[in-house]
Amino acid sequence: MRVVLDTNVLVSGLLSAKGPPGQLLGLWGEDARFTLVTAVAQLDEVLRVAEYPKIRRRVTPVLFGELVAQMREMAVCLEDLPIVASSPDPDDNVLLAIAQAGMADLLVTGDKRDLLSLVRHGQTRIVTARAALEMLAD
Repeated sequence: MRVVLDTNVLVSGLLSAKGPPGQLLGLWGEDARFTLVTAVAQLDEVLRVAEYPKIRRRVTPVLFGELVAQMREMAVCLEDLPIVASSPDPDDNVLLAIAQAGMADLLVTGDKRDLLSLVRHGQTRIVTARAALEMLAD
């Protein structure tokens, strides 16, 4: 299964290994239960988020660096993305573009207002971390 994890899911996974986002990171990194699909643009965003003061107080930049290094090494990392304008929030279109170009089965997000309300983008189902865990348990 090919999966895109929203940056909010990646950050939440670093904040708490026990919650659904953290469990998803474990299923990807330790158990190789799915193929993570990302893009250079998302890796850059993860590193930007690592600099936010409220995040730096809870997660060290080193941990973010390790995550990005692991993503570069183990994930399918796309460079060229299509132009997508489907989300009510234009900042989320990059995730939809990653999902589309990477032929992802799932886009996992905590963004209830914008991404989750779309339900689907092409072949990609848009789901919560908890729903993704249930699907990966099968």
